[in-house]
Amino acid sequence: MATEKLKEFRTTVDDEEMLRAYNANFEAHKVGITTQQSAEYYTKWARTGAYDQDILQGKIYTGPKVAASVLAQHFPSNRDTVSILDIAAGTGYVAEELLKHGFKVIDALDPSEGMLEVARSKGLYRKYICEFFTEGTPGLQEDEYDCCVVSGGMGEGHIPCSGLREMIRVIKPGGLVCIAMREEYLSYVEDYKNKLEPLMSQLENEGKWRRLSREVIPNYSFNKNGIVFKYEKCKH
Repeated sequence: MATEKLKEFRTTVDDEEMLRAYNANFEAHKVGITTQQSAEYYTKWARTGAYDQDILQGKIYTGPKVAASVLAQHFPSNRDTVSILDIAAGTGYVAEELLKHGFKVIDALDPSEGMLEVARSKGLYRKYICEFFTEGTPGLQEDEYDCCVVSGGMGEGHIPCSGLREMIRVIKPGGLVCIAMREEYLSYVEDYKNKLEPLMSQLENEGKWRRLSREVIPNYSFNKNGIVFKYEKCKH
């Protein structure tokens, strides 16, 4: 399915800049890629300087702006004290948008050394954590953050479904989870198809969190729709 989407995109888009970016992004999400391979690819992509050039925020990829807007709406005041974990932080697009809204306490987590090197050079985050995001992620404490946000971290060889439980673990009771992703991944990424949303519902039935919203976002990434999930950790 992913390959078919690539062929379809190539035949319907005549913007060379967007085609180059889509091809580069496809390599990080190709079928069968492992999390280790994906992290290594992102490191090479970032260290050449091509990543920030390819993924032009606002034109090709609106996810960070969308995610930051969701957090700003949820936290209308005292944003400078809200602690946020930016999961799959990359080179810092989400942090750049969050800072515009007045958020200041932001930590970056990403398994790609190269991506974090670029983010560090921009001085965007309080901490930089180079780890894969799975259950019991090293360096992350239970009930540590007011919010965790994911934009662009979901996909083939990216954050697994099990990452949902880790998101719940690391935020405080009453804390917010915001996941922004491409909508089509729900239909063909093997780890998510008929698994991601059912697990979200299961966790809600278990009293782990409650859904605040599920919103489809037009033209989220590469002219494709995105989807934003917003959950609140239950207080016990």
